[in-house]
Amino acid sequence: MATVGISATGETNGTQPTTTVDVLIIGAGPAGIMAAAWMARMGLKTRIIDKRNTKVFCGQADGLNARSLEMLDSLGFGDRAWKEANHMIENPDEYGIIRRSDRVPDTPVGLSRLQQSTLHQGRIERFFLDNIKKYSNDTIKVERGVLPESLEIDQSKVEDQNAYPVTVKLRFLTEEEAAPRQLGGSKVSDGLFRSNLFQEADEDALIRQTYGRAGTGETVHAKYVIGCDGARSWTRTTLGFELEGEATDMIWGVMDIIPFTDFPDIRCRCAIHSATHGSLMIIPRENNLVRLYIQLVEVKPDASGRADRTKITPDFIFNAAKKIIDPYKIDYEVCDWWTAYQIGQRVGTNFDAHQRVFLAGDAVHTHSPKAGQGMNISMQDCYNLGWKLGLVCRGIAQPNILKTYQSERRRIARDLIDFDNRFARLFSGRPAKDILDAEGVSMDEFKEAFVQGNMFACGLSVNYGPSNLVLKPGNAEDQGDGSAVAPPSVAMSEADFSRKQALATGIPVGMRFNSFQVLNQSSAQPWQFQQRLPADGRFRVVLFAGNIHSAQQKERIESFCAKLDAPGSFLHRSISGGDGGVCDGLHSVVEILTIHSAKRWDTELLRDFPEVLHPFRKATGWSYDKVYVDDVSYHEGFGDAYKNYGVDKERGCVVIVRPDQYVAWVGELEDFDEVQAYFEGCLVLKDYKNGVASSPVAVSSPEGPVATNGISMPVR
Repeated sequence: MATVGISATGETNGTQPTTTVDVLIIGAGPAGIMAAAWMARMGLKTRIIDKRNTKVFCGQADGLNARSLEMLDSLGFGDRAWKEANHMIENPDEYGIIRRSDRVPDTPVGLSRLQQSTLHQGRIERFFLDNIKKYSNDTIKVERGVLPESLEIDQSKVEDQNAYPVTVKLRFLTEEEAAPRQLGGSKVSDGLFRSNLFQEADEDALIRQTYGRAGTGETVHAKYVIGCDGARSWTRTTLGFELEGEATDMIWGVMDIIPFTDFPDIRCRCAIHSATHGSLMIIPRENNLVRLYIQLVEVKPDASGRADRTKITPDFIFNAAKKIIDPYKIDYEVCDWWTAYQIGQRVGTNFDAHQRVFLAGDAVHTHSPKAGQGMNISMQDCYNLGWKLGLVCRGIAQPNILKTYQSERRRIARDLIDFDNRFARLFSGRPAKDILDAEGVSMDEFKEAFVQGNMFACGLSVNYGPSNLVLKPGNAEDQGDGSAVAPPSVAMSEADFSRKQALATGIPVGMRFNSFQVLNQSSAQPWQFQQRLPADGRFRVVLFAGNIHSAQQKERIESFCAKLDAPGSFLHRSISGGDGGVCDGLHSVVEILTIHSAKRWDTELLRDFPEVLHPFRKATGWSYDKVYVDDVSYHEGFGDAYKNYGVDKERGCVVIVRPDQYVAWVGELEDFDEVQAYFEGCLVLKDYKNGVASSPVAVSSPEGPVATNGISMPVR
């Protein structure tokens, strides 16, 4: 058997139990539970393990950017996070003798309906776990005190979609063994066991302790494994992959406190640059907590690159903060958590092995936490990966789409490191004394970087390159991370792409679909359109129908819908169940949504729109939730969606949207062949012979056979 990976040796306590799963997730932090949330929705047999014996109760990540909040909303619990979070509205930048240099909005206006917020990571994880329980019928639970001992990939089976080529041996720890070690000598909880200043891998020692106990081992055969096990990733090390980059000599402390201070901007995110004592960043949190990031200028790494850890205590860190904030005073009674770290910027050499074992989050990128990107980028990695893995595992999508995970996300990780390098330098540098001070940081430069960086920090600048999932011109490897992906299914010149993109200037191909208010045609209920793109594994074809009352436009719409309704179309061939007709669209892998620009009062759903746009199902009747209008709400004003999306109100256009809300293609209503080619290039469609769409071929699974297009979508 050809294998990749390593095996530990030791007592096996007899025959170990053996189980099979579709997906094994190693690590239950933000990346791992995001992956588990997708697996719950896709109906896959999944296990998620974590070597620690408890969830996060304090500290760790706390920032939610606008894109992450949009993702949580698509999963169904964004409102819970939004209600509990502290919303960061503006940034007053501070420096020198502490004078306010400017105020800028924390989230650039108009980019998203949501703003950057802060909320304790433990609460965010709780929302995820509740959601996973709901969608998995409580079958997916975090198994704590469990760590992997070995991982092997049978390369002879990686091309077989019915096989379980990854074998992972697990070990079960006692409660005491699984408890994270507190290293700081303080009564307050610290996060030093995760810090790169105190990195000492303990997996081997923990595994050895289990050898003398019966019933501590298990062998798992998996179709796929996702390693979300942090910066010291066991999964990455086992695969022989590395993080490229280096550590800086900048060391920072972190404290979560309820401050007593006369500093006027303590409830705003702001940066203070001291001429001699370093820099301080203030992040307001929920429940009157404030997170302080404090530069420790008095601690320097030695020749080996390590700092003197004996100096790093809560008192030492807080005294540094008091020097920076002087002449203002600050004190506290309650410290919720603290840690310290050395800034290091690294990116993984590989994000997957054979498209069977994937790495996500801190396992493949590390950086400073001041930009608030750690949890956000980690969740966004698995938001990108989860639906792809789910559709491939269910036999619905072609396996080659999994190559786009590394191509898309490794490039984003590199962009993050470039951004973080500049951001960290600006935060850690002293302010310039004058225009001739080349070594100091110009406050104008700092403000410019802060404003420009906000677009990236909000998570809204992501722009994926061409592949069979994004129809764009240009070299896919150059626009990705350099790795090969399946090319776009439609050849497109730069001129042709520019012409098509001009049809919807506010919906850039490769970027996430922005949200503006529209009204339900039947009920007049206002919706943020992004809320009609939930994370349920479905692609969407959004038909901007334009002026439905124009005879010429109505003819165009009817022609497009006739092709959509034809037996050989992707819509027929991607139907997954029900009565088998195209009107069973509630259970289709592809959903058709319509936004028109005529007056709602003059328009009727059943009269003015072809049936394929509002399909009928015997169990539920007509679909009243698929046709929307860009019109004035009685109570919530006018979203002006067509204008904001840059779409012509007469002629409209067609947009393909991926399950993760990223735009895959824009074109004319006459370009149906390109829409068809897109889905033929990424989905496993039913065979079409003699004018009849045949049934899909069944594939095996641990729970018995399932149809290759058998994904069960929620009725909404």
